[in-house]
Amino acid sequence: MATTSSMFMYSLTIQPPTSVTQAILGQFAGTKEQQIVTASGSRLTIHRPDPTQGKITTILSQDVFGIIRTLAAFRLAGSNKDYIIIGSDSGRITIIEYVPTQNQFNRLHLETFGKSGIRRVIPGQYLAVDPKGRACLIASAEKNKLVYVLNRNAQAELTISSPLEAHKPQTLVFALVGLDVGYENPVFAVLEVDYTECDQDPTGQAFQEVEKSLVYYELDLGLNHVVRKWSDPVDRTANMLLQVPGGGDGPSGVLVCGLDNITYRHSNQDAFRVPIPRRRGATENPERKRCITAGVMHKMRGAFFFLLQSEDGDLFKVTIDMIEVDNGQPTGEVKKLKIKYFDTVPIASNLCILKSGFLFVASETGNHHFYQFEKLGDDDNETEYDSDSFPADPTEAYTAVYFHPRSSENVNLVESIDSMNPQLDCKVANLTDEDAPQIYSVCGSGARSSFRMLKHGLEVNDIVDSELPSVPAAVWTTKITRDDEFDAYIVLSFDNGTLVLSIGETVEEVTDTGFLSSASTLAVQQLGEDALIQVHPKGIRHIRADRRVNEWPVPQHRSIVAATTNERQVAVALSSGEIVYFEMDTDGSLAEYDEKREMSGTVTCLSLGEVPEGRVRSQFLAVGCDDSTVRILSLDPESTLENKSVQALTSAPSALSIMAMPDSTSGGSTLYLHIGLYSGVYLRTVLDEITGELSDTRTRFLGPKPAKLFKVSVKGEPAVLALSSRSWLGYSDPQTKNFMLTPLSYVPLEWGSNFSSEQCTEGMVGIQGQNLRIFSIEKLGSNLLQQSIPLTYTPRRFVRHPEYPLFYTIESDNNTLSIETKQRLLNSETVVNGDGVVLSPEEFGYPRAQGHWASCIHVVDPINAKATLQQIDLTDNEAATTIVAVSFSSQSDETFLVVGTGKDVTVSPRTSSAGFIYIYRFLEDGKELEFIHKTKTEQPPSALLAFQGRLLAGIGNELRIYDLGLKQLLRKCQAQVVPNLVVGLQTQGSRIIVSDVQESIVYVVYKHQDNRLIPFVDDVVARWTTCTTMVDYETVAGGDKFGNLWLLRCPQKVSEESDEDSSGGHLVHERQYLQGAPNRLALMCHFYPQDIPTSIQKTQLVAGGRDILVWTGLQGTLGILVPFVSREDVDFFQTLEQHLRGEEAPLAGRDHLIYRSYYVPVKGMIDGDLCERYSLLSNDKKQMIAGELDRSVREIERKISHANEAAASLGLMETTPRSNVIAIIPAAPIIRRDDAQDFQTLVCKGESLIDRVIRRTTLVGNVFKESDLDAAWFWDEDEDFLPSPNILPALQDLGIPHDEEDVEFVEINQNIAIKIGNQEYPPTGGRYHNAYIAAGPRSTIIAQRNFSPRLLAAPGQKIPQLHRWSDVVWLAWTLLAGNDDKGQLRYIIRENITTKLTRRIMEYIKRARPDTNFLPWPGQLYDLASDEGKALLASPHGVGIAYLVADHSDVLGSKKYPVVCIFTAPTRDEGREEKNDYYMIWELRDPTEMDEMELDRLRTCRDMI
Repeated sequence: MATTSSMFMYSLTIQPPTSVTQAILGQFAGTKEQQIVTASGSRLTIHRPDPTQGKITTILSQDVFGIIRTLAAFRLAGSNKDYIIIGSDSGRITIIEYVPTQNQFNRLHLETFGKSGIRRVIPGQYLAVDPKGRACLIASAEKNKLVYVLNRNAQAELTISSPLEAHKPQTLVFALVGLDVGYENPVFAVLEVDYTECDQDPTGQAFQEVEKSLVYYELDLGLNHVVRKWSDPVDRTANMLLQVPGGGDGPSGVLVCGLDNITYRHSNQDAFRVPIPRRRGATENPERKRCITAGVMHKMRGAFFFLLQSEDGDLFKVTIDMIEVDNGQPTGEVKKLKIKYFDTVPIASNLCILKSGFLFVASETGNHHFYQFEKLGDDDNETEYDSDSFPADPTEAYTAVYFHPRSSENVNLVESIDSMNPQLDCKVANLTDEDAPQIYSVCGSGARSSFRMLKHGLEVNDIVDSELPSVPAAVWTTKITRDDEFDAYIVLSFDNGTLVLSIGETVEEVTDTGFLSSASTLAVQQLGEDALIQVHPKGIRHIRADRRVNEWPVPQHRSIVAATTNERQVAVALSSGEIVYFEMDTDGSLAEYDEKREMSGTVTCLSLGEVPEGRVRSQFLAVGCDDSTVRILSLDPESTLENKSVQALTSAPSALSIMAMPDSTSGGSTLYLHIGLYSGVYLRTVLDEITGELSDTRTRFLGPKPAKLFKVSVKGEPAVLALSSRSWLGYSDPQTKNFMLTPLSYVPLEWGSNFSSEQCTEGMVGIQGQNLRIFSIEKLGSNLLQQSIPLTYTPRRFVRHPEYPLFYTIESDNNTLSIETKQRLLNSETVVNGDGVVLSPEEFGYPRAQGHWASCIHVVDPINAKATLQQIDLTDNEAATTIVAVSFSSQSDETFLVVGTGKDVTVSPRTSSAGFIYIYRFLEDGKELEFIHKTKTEQPPSALLAFQGRLLAGIGNELRIYDLGLKQLLRKCQAQVVPNLVVGLQTQGSRIIVSDVQESIVYVVYKHQDNRLIPFVDDVVARWTTCTTMVDYETVAGGDKFGNLWLLRCPQKVSEESDEDSSGGHLVHERQYLQGAPNRLALMCHFYPQDIPTSIQKTQLVAGGRDILVWTGLQGTLGILVPFVSREDVDFFQTLEQHLRGEEAPLAGRDHLIYRSYYVPVKGMIDGDLCERYSLLSNDKKQMIAGELDRSVREIERKISHANEAAASLGLMETTPRSNVIAIIPAAPIIRRDDAQDFQTLVCKGESLIDRVIRRTTLVGNVFKESDLDAAWFWDEDEDFLPSPNILPALQDLGIPHDEEDVEFVEINQNIAIKIGNQEYPPTGGRYHNAYIAAGPRSTIIAQRNFSPRLLAAPGQKIPQLHRWSDVVWLAWTLLAGNDDKGQLRYIIRENITTKLTRRIMEYIKRARPDTNFLPWPGQLYDLASDEGKALLASPHGVGIAYLVADHSDVLGSKKYPVVCIFTAPTRDEGREEKNDYYMIWELRDPTEMDEMELDRLRTCRDMI
């Protein structure tokens, strides 16, 4: 990676590609259970089908960082395990195995045979294996074929031989398959074309006569070489081969699939051919021939059959009859070939038939389907055609055969697996007012296309929703004995009692359980072997197996306020603040510990961990108190209830849970303390199992309600159910073991517990209001929930309504009958019975017709109706091409929907008869569209954009500006700005970014006074642009059709020149460079993610988070690019990448750096997908890399997690470093939001303010004069007021004069009514009391008591336009300082800060940064490159500084880089609760006064901007 990049991005895949290009079936785990392995882009995934539930679950998914071209499964003779062969772009053949015990792929062999990349003569395009697992053949598209012999050595390990060549020059390969020949020499069948004569014949006659041949290649195992055994011509349209069982199972040979026919061929058999049946119907073209696109062979005991799929999705069952001898045994000689219609399923890239009776359809587009066989189609009424009626010669004609499609009878859909392939467009918006935005996408093709809403969450399976007689407070489930498999009771606690329900076939109330029903319950536990305990406010009830009850009463005048239990221990907290601890004796009774531990405050929550295996007790008790602390107490017999550690919190804890969970850092299990706060914040911290110390705290804001935590189990692993205003689940990722915190797509719950019964073995029970709910969580692998709305045709683009939560899609399909044409055919008099049946397009697709277009516009409501509200069909063979919502200034800023269409469009070569621009008006709050008019254009509009109250249109290679007229659009301006075709438009101000279909992008400026469009900068690389977005005014991010992402930037000087207020003549007459624009863009970042980007936009995925780039790929990929703000982070991740490339080499043998540099060397990008592989390394490799980086393993994983904070809404935890043990601090007030959330929000706001300050951009937009100050404010000089004694040391050290004659103390107020012009303003009470020191280079303003009119004015009261602190104080300063000193202002001091937000942020900095020196002067200094400096600049006491500097930089000059010093002093007001006062000193610095270190940080800040 180029280290000279000034911009760096962190690339992370949120959702990998969902398209399946390859799918194979096998017993990869070495058991009788079959698994499915799929390839999606560069990702290899293994799935486990569950025949009992009819579902498919993902076991493992791994990025191989290479293009997977082919997959094949093979098994060595006598083995029960299948291996996987990968053909990729690495120039190597890779053999891997799946290791179920480690849940990972293990590479066994990696053999190099050629160059990397996808090349015409480098093998990897085709792959076939011998059915007996003895050899494999890997071939290129032309010439080269290599055969590898597979065997095992004396240690039963897989071996692979050196390659044997089977090359044939000037030969193209179309298909390849291994023949089933039993244990004879392996044979491979290949479809080939020898083009030797075609290459030498300039007339083209040889091409017309060339033959396609079926060739057998035999591997002679004895002589160890490959021979060309047999060759015979086949149909020229042949495109696919399928293996026919041989040996004792069948006749061997292959099925050759061509256009409209299927032929059985073998070297020692006659040929047999059958036609592919065509659909019959009024809308079907009877002359259209079909071809086979996918097929699968399935062997059963004594029989086999084929399922072949045509391009329409129709499945045909093909069988082979063999000649039999007298006893009914087949001779192996083929008698006939038979074909019949079976069913219709979505068009597949691969079909897999499982032995358990299921069919997996890897769909080409849309969701993948999992079917169950109901029958094999042997007893239906479908016509069966056999080869006896058709000639075997491929050149002879035959009569076409037909069938009527019908609904599926033989297979039944049991599960649909979400897939967003192809994904055509995407928008990110928060239409539901949640804490994170949603992702809206259009995907799929034809009638199986859809509009999808993606949001962060886990899918919940709701089982029971039952209303209770009153509102319960809590719920538990419990077994009766330790060995019980399922829970026996549900215990519900109410305010005045307890209800016990038995769990069985029915749930009913029971009263003989021994539970006290007259009191509320605090805890329920199955204790020891066969006892139960119930903790209630007045005691502990110990219920023995024989129903004997032992009661422990609380001391008089006290009650239990909190309790925690495990299978051997009980701890309760009394209202007096005492902790009482019990432990189970050997006889099963509860023994109370002699001494009680008295806490300093009221106990709010307790937690005991589970008893570790082999031990008799949990070592620690966690105690939360209302003084905002958590204490860890020892339960060791020698130090019972002694304090081990204390952690201070920002709010009182509401829930605690000690739990051991899988940990990626240690590779095993780690003990964690989960903490919920009353402020709605969740914390997870590591609890040392030996010392009890707390470390590595991570936080997450759950919601405004107090957080409650419950231990649950999901997929056999411990998890934590966190409840606030939303329900969340904290769990370990099944693959990486990283901790994930993900919201549930479920109603908010008040209480939760585990639930297990015969009907639901692993579920949860919860309380929602007055309802009892039982639910389960089935899928942990995907934390993106999808809601789908079906569309009519393939969506092309969509746009959002500017005000309402509605979207408008344009859809079109080529070679498809439109609705009006289809209806005319159905109403024709020639339609006979049965042909007029209208087929469901979702199941059977649309009727095909060459040259026809079907297109429509949809109004989609994804929030309320969750359906399409209106459909507008386009007629006259028009197809929609682009869409935009435009607010026209000439129509009083009314917004219209503008749609571009093309008529009689031919995709390649690109032609059309006309183009149109349709104008629609929004009605009924956007729910309906009204057609206004349309405007004809020479070519179809390919890009539309709203631009300065008018319409900007890209038509061909021209850019045009239109305004709205009464009958059509009015052309105002046009220019030819790109060489080929405009495909995308972006704008800011008068600048337009124009994307060309194959020549990258061009920057164009619009000069309004001359009404001229002028291109002024373009790219040096010809990029086939697919999408773009403006990152800032100079920078553009985009993608191209070769799968690249890039960021380009316009040079600063060129950008400034283009915006000069002139006619642009210097741009027009500037000398062109290489027939392009006079200037060139600079490449900032470049990356190859493999998937073709279809959309990219700048947005936020977390409320208050930093801006990131979200991009989507054609194959369903969803990714983000997160900017780095620190060079230190860049260096860290670059070094980590280098180590991972060596220690975690890509599975398929592709070099990672070369892979990410497929077309252009990677620049300015960190591969987050590679960095996340760190958590999957072995502990030895982790420690080795950590040692090289001079960090601990946990620090590295924390750093990786921190880099993903931009994706925190996708389940990642924010990292907040804290000291291991924090001293007890006084109780902090309960706040509505976590300080960390406010801090991060202010950091983002500060970045925006810094941008304006550095760019000298006016923030307010109003320029006030000194006379305005006299008109709106009253002056009152205060000669007796002195600065606080606490700042005197600072004034002395900084050399600021502060004697009485040096200081002007002035209060400016609005205490009486004023009149400005004709407008009267009542008194607001606003006042600004400040001290002004005009002292040349030491000029200072001391802000003492300042109250804004906006803060003090009554609701709805009008206030003067001049009311901001920055404006009022600046005008006062200019009047008092005079012309000589006003530009020399250097210091602004904020005295005695009392604003709550500012103090909270300063206190947060002090807590979160233990090394912060918050002492009396000189205190702590922060510049704008630090997060602390950004947050303080955006605080109420810093934002006015930013406004003042930005708005008056013309006077202040180069002193525009504020730094802030914070210090404290003991308060002098005895009545205040706070012990210290906070002070800020802002210094306005000039870069010429900075040392090298300060300048370096300033450059970092500039780079970040």
